[in-house]
Amino acid sequence: MTLSKHVNAEVLSSKLLKSSARQKLSQREQYISKYDSEKLIPKYEIPQDSSPDELVYKYLTEELSLDGIPTLNLASFVNTSVTDTQLKLITDNVTKNLADNDEYPSLIDFQQRCISILSNLWNAPTKTDPETGLKRTNTIGTATTGSSEAIMLAGLALKKRWQEKRKAAGKSIAEPNIIMATCAQVALEKFARYFDVEDRLVHITEESGHVIDVSKIKENVDENTIGIFVILGSTFTGAFEPVEQINHLLDQIEKETGNDVRIHVDGASGGFVAPFVYPHLKWDFSLPRVDSINTSGHKFGLTSAGLGWVLWKDADLLPKTLKFSLDYLGGVEETFGLNFSRPGFPVITQYYNFLALGREGYSKIFNSCISNARLLSNFLEKSGYFEVLSVIHKEIDEKRAAEIYTLPHDKSLNHHREETTNEKYEPGLPVVAFRFSKELRETYPEIPQSIFSTLLRNKGFIVPNYHLSPDEGEKEILRVVVRQSLSLNLLEKLVGDCIEAIELLTKSCKDVRSIIAAKHNTEEEDKELVYSLLLSIASGGTEDVKAEQHKVFDVPGTGHGKHKRSYRGTC
Repeated sequence: MTLSKHVNAEVLSSKLLKSSARQKLSQREQYISKYDSEKLIPKYEIPQDSSPDELVYKYLTEELSLDGIPTLNLASFVNTSVTDTQLKLITDNVTKNLADNDEYPSLIDFQQRCISILSNLWNAPTKTDPETGLKRTNTIGTATTGSSEAIMLAGLALKKRWQEKRKAAGKSIAEPNIIMATCAQVALEKFARYFDVEDRLVHITEESGHVIDVSKIKENVDENTIGIFVILGSTFTGAFEPVEQINHLLDQIEKETGNDVRIHVDGASGGFVAPFVYPHLKWDFSLPRVDSINTSGHKFGLTSAGLGWVLWKDADLLPKTLKFSLDYLGGVEETFGLNFSRPGFPVITQYYNFLALGREGYSKIFNSCISNARLLSNFLEKSGYFEVLSVIHKEIDEKRAAEIYTLPHDKSLNHHREETTNEKYEPGLPVVAFRFSKELRETYPEIPQSIFSTLLRNKGFIVPNYHLSPDEGEKEILRVVVRQSLSLNLLEKLVGDCIEAIELLTKSCKDVRSIIAAKHNTEEEDKELVYSLLLSIASGGTEDVKAEQHKVFDVPGTGHGKHKRSYRGTC
């Protein structure tokens, strides 16, 4: 049989099973693995007969066990761990629908409490209630299905307000545009495409810190600009775009042109991290032009997947045309989300986190994440094999600190020293974006960076390799998101595997070069080199370690070490 370029394993196995002699099993028996069943589970059509639920559960569990381990998924910003208490809350409330206001009033009240907590966390303007003495905001917001829905709603509010203003002035509403950097997450571009808004992309460069080039914003603003998306935490490098600087620039633009451009902050990850790690960073509702902010509860809000939040600084900023009053299931409710029915348990988990962790807990968790990310950044750079593009490990001087962080006038609002430790560095998410060092790239241009990611995957760690935005050519980066689940013990294992993988690749590259260069090699020697190379790569370097161990212990006359005549093996 000639070697095929591609074998469809599913088709081939189905053909062979049809021609194989098989044990006949009953309906109840056919999925039971201990009978060595040869019955394939239905994949593409619903089966005719019912099956016992415990057997279907067993099969699905077996297949799902092939997925990556969530704790070792360093690619995702999404939280991958829940406590037993959280899991009990989720289980108890998994069937509750967040859209059923009348049926689940406590659930809806929890949502409002979370919105109030976020409003205060993001420094929304407050008024003191004359009767209770409590400070109250006039914010409005909603839970969403992740930050994608939140961004759609925020963008729509900007567009509708712009349209209302233009109509009132008797001007055209035909050509709205919105400004964002080319490092914007795809949800921001989706908004522009789905809702017929021109996305004016501001290019990023290495000089701009791989985030928006502020000097290029002014040339993109005109009377049709509905607003600007500013990213508090780039998905590429974790860097924060300078919201306060952009706010001041837009003030200047309005003075010169009359164009009033509002800001929406995409704080999908940074909306939770910044208040606890960089308390003196001005990026939120304390800035006059920041009208709305979104964040993801299921990222650094530490809930399970499926929860986002969007808030407007003042209820008047959400146009009435986006609100709907419904007489639904026994009560009148107001809704302005794109989705209707959705699970309510993530909101409960979010409120639980606020109460259980408090400012102290969130601060300690995120400070640990940042500390571990900084440790990883420094290790990678010191190794000489990598260069780090993220910035949270870069110390800043007093001048730079004064530009970024603003100390409050009210000294009573100053935070504890441990809460401001990270303000000695450039702000950003606990993210480490890195790539091969210049020396490594020049010495071993044959080594693709993607294979390093593959070798780490073989060890269990999911570390993605991907391109930066098209502005920066074909530059590829690797990224580690340091969440609370990446403990110091796991981090130590990761750095060890990183060094093992890169040294395996450089050794393999040298071996390939020697094969190509040594024309005088015999066929048997070439075979041995190729075999050694493939075995080394396939084993992730463990065979090289074993070979070195055998050299140490293979002492003639002792009976130790590997020998072709030895039949002793492990039990």
